[in-house]
Amino acid sequence: MEFLNQYQDKVAEAIERHRFTQTPKELYEPMNYIISNAGKRLRPMMVLMGCDLFGGDLEKALKPSLAIEFFHNFTLIHDDIMDEAPLRRNKPTIHTLHGINVGILSGDALLIKAYQFFEDLEPELFKKCVTLFSETGAVLCEGQQMDVNFETDESVSYDDYLKMITYKTGVLSAASFKIGALIAGASEQEAEALYNFGKHIGIAFQIMDDYLDVFGDMERFGKRQAGDIYENKKTVLYLTAMELATDEERKELAYWYSKKTDNVDKIHGVLKIFRRTKVDERVLRLIQKHNEIGQSYLQSLDAPEEKKRAFIELANYLLRRES
Repeated sequence: MEFLNQYQDKVAEAIERHRFTQTPKELYEPMNYIISNAGKRLRPMMVLMGCDLFGGDLEKALKPSLAIEFFHNFTLIHDDIMDEAPLRRNKPTIHTLHGINVGILSGDALLIKAYQFFEDLEPELFKKCVTLFSETGAVLCEGQQMDVNFETDESVSYDDYLKMITYKTGVLSAASFKIGALIAGASEQEAEALYNFGKHIGIAFQIMDDYLDVFGDMERFGKRQAGDIYENKKTVLYLTAMELATDEERKELAYWYSKKTDNVDKIHGVLKIFRRTKVDERVLRLIQKHNEIGQSYLQSLDAPEEKKRAFIELANYLLRRES
């Protein structure tokens, strides 16, 4: 990921400069903990990449990039509480260490801080960026609620699933690129094309996450093996299996997905059907499809090919994570 080093270094330095030193420490130390527990920090780098693609000032885009990172981590804290997840990035989650109340409060404070990072932008640009940021946050919450609903909804369709992951994941990547483009002074048409690139790469990324949840090395990714199956999440793997399964297998899948249990027989039973129906092959082809759609939006932009290459490499990096 050498091509991203310049962006990653800038984000890391900015995060260190804006480290929380306020009191009460019971509120701010957990915020430092999750922000410093460095994931790949891809979304703030997307802001910088979007700005750089159109020749913008990266320094001007730095604080808005942190807004995206702080917002993303706010969602992770609350997701972990909702999912009762013990680990995040191979380390204990905030609510595991400090309790649910601290988790909720520290997440809320990260969200408020995220908005403050837009305040240095000139009024017209501030309005554009914050409007997009707020719309994205609202849509993301809708996607999260849809994801929760799907656990007990027996009639989830592929279109429902695609809308959910677009709202829950795709729009944040899309908004990250577009905010960077807007800061650089790109036209609305150019910024929207980059938005669509980010949306489809984000969709492909989420489908890959669903794939790796079942077929990946969870020790490497710091997550519970087959956690989506335990949680009865109607992912693309489940929906594809239901489409390709026999009547008897559909009944078995419906049975297991009606029970929220740690029973290993559930995992073995579901995996057996997933493997027989070859959902892994279908899902990998779907990932490639959304990658290609995203690339077509990127290629429509009148921007230097050398700068576009970084976006292609980023997409390839995201979608070729080792299983």
